Amino acid sequence: MKKIFITDFAVTCNLGANKQEIYENAIRGDSSHFTFSEDFVKGAIFPLGKINIDLPKISDENFNIRCNKLLLKCLQEINIKRITEKYLPNKIGIIIATTNSGIEEFAQTNIKSYLEIGNPSEFIKKHLGLTGFRASVSVACASGIKAFSMAKRLLENNICDCVIAGGSDSLSNLAIHGFNSLELLSKQISIPFSKNRNGINIGEGAALFILEKESFNSESIEIAGIGETSDAYHYSTPEPTGTEAMKAIKLALQEASISSSEIDYINLHGTGTISNDIMEANAINKIFGENIFCSSTKPLTGHCLGAAASIETALCCILLNKINGNKLIYPHIYDNEYDKQIAKIKLAEQNTKLEKLDTILSNAFGFGGANAVMILRRKNEQIQH
Repeated sequence: MKKIFITDFAVTCNLGANKQEIYENAIRGDSSHFTFSEDFVKGAIFPLGKINIDLPKISDENFNIRCNKLLLKCLQEINIKRITEKYLPNKIGIIIATTNSGIEEFAQTNIKSYLEIGNPSEFIKKHLGLTGFRASVSVACASGIKAFSMAKRLLENNICDCVIAGGSDSLSNLAIHGFNSLELLSKQISIPFSKNRNGINIGEGAALFILEKESFNSESIEIAGIGETSDAYHYSTPEPTGTEAMKAIKLALQEASISSSEIDYINLHGTGTISNDIMEANAINKIFGENIFCSSTKPLTGHCLGAAASIETALCCILLNKINGNKLIYPHIYDNEYDKQIAKIKLAEQNTKLEKLDTILSNAFGFGGANAVMILRRKNEQIQH
């Protein structure tokens, strides 16, 4: 099986305007970057992972939506010129994960193209003048890793020589009211795996990655394995034993040709809902026991829906590259009252430092029982044994 590498990436979310800012706030476990707002649900104040910086403008009215502005900001921080000069326009693919696309802007303008799930991927294609494969992925909260899976297959089968993959979602009334109607929104910052947990916070953001079949630089990160399964259990509730989630983890380990003990850190899906945390704790405990440090970054960023797994992948990549030479990992921020009714997992504390940080596993579990797991690792020559 061909090796696929992330050779460049950019991310934007409520934690900061660039990778360094985001890393510094995340590694401190700084959960103060939420906006407490009643703009969406009248009479109720919810913490939102809102981006409060100026975003680039888009002149083409067909693509003038916040999702695309977030993507354009990421594009401006990636060396796009290198790949457009290296590869033919028809051999660069685009895969973008989203759930909202421009639903909020459609409600305000009635411009139908804003409704299209494919609008963000089409925007990047036209903005860069590309002519190859492009698609959007919308599988709820698993979308970000599903985008990597599709991109990986495009590269392995020589349909593309390079793929721009990632995800973008912005705050919208539809999503916020939807989660509120399911009684899944927390009025406080979420506390995954606490006995007091009561729901999620919604966030927004974007992340973009350049995927290639060869390593371009010393910071390139290998996509070592991806596992995908489906619960076929319930539309909005995960199967509680975590059977299919475990299978997805095992498939990712198998593709990476490693054992569970070779994972150094686990980035949890960790939403803070009652059902998700039960399922995920079961899956992690049954495979890893209490041996691998884990944390959820959603108490820092909020749950960014279709962009969540992309943003969390970027956070994992930052840990694996030279920004983090001290092997610190992201702390799990909650009230330190672990729910003893669920399986025990090893949550990272503030300033948790590992002896080795070469291989990371990241979980993404979406509505409809969509399970996606990805393993990232440093290039072989970077790994210090």
